[in-house]
Amino acid sequence: MSGVPITIARSRAELGAAAPAAALPAEAPAASPADATGAAAVDAVTAPAAAPTAVDAPLTDTLNRPLHDLRLSVTDRCNFRCVYCMPKEVFGKDFAFMPRDDMLSFEEMTRLARISVAHGVEKIRLTGGEPLLRKGLEELIGMLAALRTPAGRPIDIALTTNGSALAVKAQALKDAGLKRVTVSLDSLDDATFRTMNDVNFPVGRVLAGLDAAHAVGLGPIKINMVVKRGQNDHDIVNMARHFKGTPYILRFIEFMDVGTSNGWDMNAVLPSSEVRDRIHAELPLEEVAPNYSGETSRRWRYLDGGGEIGLISSVTQSFCHSCSRARVSTDGKLFTCLFASEGHDLRALLRDGSSDEQLSAAMGSIWRQRTDRASQLRSAQTGAVRSSGRKKIEMSYIGG
Repeated sequence: MSGVPITIARSRAELGAAAPAAALPAEAPAASPADATGAAAVDAVTAPAAAPTAVDAPLTDTLNRPLHDLRLSVTDRCNFRCVYCMPKEVFGKDFAFMPRDDMLSFEEMTRLARISVAHGVEKIRLTGGEPLLRKGLEELIGMLAALRTPAGRPIDIALTTNGSALAVKAQALKDAGLKRVTVSLDSLDDATFRTMNDVNFPVGRVLAGLDAAHAVGLGPIKINMVVKRGQNDHDIVNMARHFKGTPYILRFIEFMDVGTSNGWDMNAVLPSSEVRDRIHAELPLEEVAPNYSGETSRRWRYLDGGGEIGLISSVTQSFCHSCSRARVSTDGKLFTCLFASEGHDLRALLRDGSSDEQLSAAMGSIWRQRTDRASQLRSAQTGAVRSSGRKKIEMSYIGG
């Protein structure tokens, strides 16, 4: 990046040191590969200024991975209490969610998104919690839909949802500029689904949301099934049969050790290879090439032309080597890994009068120093039956 070098210095108090986030990192030699979170706590950023609308060269991290995808968490609240994400034992009625004033405004989110697009981001995914709980979400979608890459292309805007409000919201989301949705659906069996979401929500209402999303043109629609051995793995083949030959792309996700509250145990992980084998035994499959570099899902299509499924193997087959995703939490912390322990406080810069050039330089500096490869290290160093004791950010806070 070009320009006159600037220095952004902040005290811990100014950066909100009380929040569970690291301060912005200084320009320094890359951290050890063993540092899986890449979030060093340093009190200053020294980086060359950059124009907020263009960059001189693609932004890459220490492992030469580009910044291509941005995930914006718009709320930490959810109306489900899925056992693998927000178990009721932790996120009960008395759980203290984020105060409204701590949350980024839509204008602040759009500002960070615009700067991220200048650094190479082409895809923005809205997450949560459950993003459809954020009042006025359509306004944010409209603001993001107006963004353009330096080459003048529109941004691919997607949303991940539990589908509970999708039947009501689909048309408004499409009208605002949303292009596609991913819906979480862990079983077609109503009793199993109610147990998994732990709020007794019926599966039929999610299926109605899928139909509504398809009817208004939000596609391609992807369906994510988190597979937990002994809880919903009996429904794998039923799910495959149900969605085979439909416009929907079904993806199976290994139960992940995100956060510290979901009781993760390797014994509850059903490897994607076994998921594939179960389906292939009844519905023959063949692997196909990825749609793009860095795609998290390995694609398999039915030999009879009935569509495809995806396998996301973040536990047994890490894809750290091609990860191009940055995440911004609802309160403005930038995370460079889903398994991070802490993030970098951008809200402090947003609210203390920092210019776009300063924000751009800070975000660029964070990504250039990124060393994250947590899943790869976990796979290489352990055959762990249980997750390590290291504190990790909860998925409901950082976004999936």
